[in-house]
Amino acid sequence: MSDQPTAQGVPAGQGLPPVIVLSGGLSHERDVSIRSGRRVATALQEFGHHVIEADANQNMIPLLTEHPGSVVLSMLHGGIGENGALREVLQLLGTRFVGASGTAARLTFDKSIATPLVAARGIATPRQAVLPAEIFRELGAQGLVEAVATSMGFPVMVKPTRSGSALGCTKVDRPEDLPAAMVSAYAYGEDAVIEEFIEGIEVAVAVVDFGDEARVLPAVEIRPESGVYDYTARYTAGATRFVTPAEVPDEVAEAAAELALAAHRALHLSGITRMDIIIREGEPVFIEGNVAPGMTETSLVPLAMEAAGLDLGEVLSELVVRTARTA
Repeated sequence: MSDQPTAQGVPAGQGLPPVIVLSGGLSHERDVSIRSGRRVATALQEFGHHVIEADANQNMIPLLTEHPGSVVLSMLHGGIGENGALREVLQLLGTRFVGASGTAARLTFDKSIATPLVAARGIATPRQAVLPAEIFRELGAQGLVEAVATSMGFPVMVKPTRSGSALGCTKVDRPEDLPAAMVSAYAYGEDAVIEEFIEGIEVAVAVVDFGDEARVLPAVEIRPESGVYDYTARYTAGATRFVTPAEVPDEVAEAAAELALAAHRALHLSGITRMDIIIREGEPVFIEGNVAPGMTETSLVPLAMEAAGLDLGEVLSELVVRTARTA
């Protein structure tokens, strides 16, 4: 691919900035991150970039110092990769990186903050309650169950406020199962959210934001064999069927695309993001956003790019080049 032109008309490999792809880290999603990082690195190398693959550890800052002209592309999922911490460090170091700022990443990663921010823009979201572990312990499970039953009814979704890949998430159909679901969520942090369960068609809509323009990719419809799109369903080949574009009416697909772009902008995001949406009776409902979506062989964004006729390496290269030019 050495003679393949980029979007700027520059042959691949000529004048392209070097890229440091960060993956791994210490979050619960380390293995997925490594797989995403490997695929992204390969795509950029095939397009002509010099790529350095690195973990987020004590060697990262010296590496960045040694390669001041590089652009960082983070494939760290969960933890510091999505909660804004790493991006704040990169900003502090003056290092150029693709994607959302530290502040935008932090707001998006925390479901207890992102959902109200999106709702404030008039976008449909689930009803939500935020419960710290301390409250759960002090008030007791019985009172909590009664409050949820009165306010939301069942089923509900219980989630950690700050976690990805559906880790710690549980659909609760019966009141007696709520305490165990809360304990599971608290394993990933001190706060959890309880949301009304939205029944409908689950889709993921990716946005590719180049700064001066944004493109919404075709929605990916998610059909897990188990009926629940949990961690196993996400990262086990064959456990989930993906349909791209989603098999929904054109006007519904357009509404989902408009919601995804509106949520992306409400959260002040950039680069490649993914909005998880449930289509309830033909109306899309925002569930959550992701600032570092997976790029593995079973991930949704590469499927959407393929459906849109886009090449992963070319899209990533475009983002890298624009980041290098505007920083």
